[in-house]
Amino acid sequence: MKKKTNDSIKSKYIFILVMIFCFVLILLTFTTDVVSGPFKRVAEFVIVPVQEGFNRIGTWITDKGVYFQDSADIYEENQALQKKVDELTAENTQLLQNEEELKRLRELYELDSQYEDYPKVGARIVAKTSGNWFNLFTIDKGSDDGIQVDQNVVAGSGLVGIVTEVGKDWATVRAICDDYSNVSAMVSTTSDVCIVSGNLGLLDEGKLELSKLMDKEDKVSVGAKVVTSHVSEKYLPGILIGYISDLSSDSNQLTKSGYITPVVDFKHLQEVLVITELKETGASDFENANNQPQTESESSEDETASTEE
Repeated sequence: MKKKTNDSIKSKYIFILVMIFCFVLILLTFTTDVVSGPFKRVAEFVIVPVQEGFNRIGTWITDKGVYFQDSADIYEENQALQKKVDELTAENTQLLQNEEELKRLRELYELDSQYEDYPKVGARIVAKTSGNWFNLFTIDKGSDDGIQVDQNVVAGSGLVGIVTEVGKDWATVRAICDDYSNVSAMVSTTSDVCIVSGNLGLLDEGKLELSKLMDKEDKVSVGAKVVTSHVSEKYLPGILIGYISDLSSDSNQLTKSGYITPVVDFKHLQEVLVITELKETGASDFENANNQPQTESESSEDETASTEE
């Protein structure tokens, strides 16, 4: 019991001494630099560098957070801008397509005005044979629209070809550039008749063949306009085919041959006009009944013979 009392007295003394020491330190702190000086020096060498290190780490973390946030914002902004660019690109492409279509339709309108005496039906090309050229193709109009075999087809600035087969809502057209096509033609300024033949091999050079031209007076020259002839059995007269680009005399010295540059772009056809009027010749319908795919190929020899005579 006595021991416990002594321990309690010692604790009280210790507590009192600690209190006195703290009080003295407080007084010294307010009155002198005896205590604060050493603490300041310790802080300068230990606490301040540590604090600066933590500040730098905190600043770095903050900067990285801002960087990543800015990167996320920039990414979202870029995505939105890219979407807008894609939309504008699509709109621009559509506008260009509309402009090209308008240009083609204007050409058809002008062509329609050129041959206003002929009734016509507009049609779109929906299929074609393989290859680069529209030498044999299908349109989206047929017998329900008044389309018949042997009706003439025009586009661009002149003659495209002739209808060879007809369905209810479709028709097949053989172009004058096809290897099996022969057209009875004439030079518009002299009315001298000739034959214009298709040749896909020459079409890469932008040419059609011209043959059997009767030009005894040498009036026909390069640049002359070639149109469909009035003696043709299937083609209506006066439809522009092209312009003579080369001409030379044949070995018989009676006829001339050469090439013409067609006015129709047979590589980029999309829309055409079908003249819904057949050529009236008073000839037998035997050839039409056979429905041969050639355009005047079988009759070209007879026409040539009559021309030579």
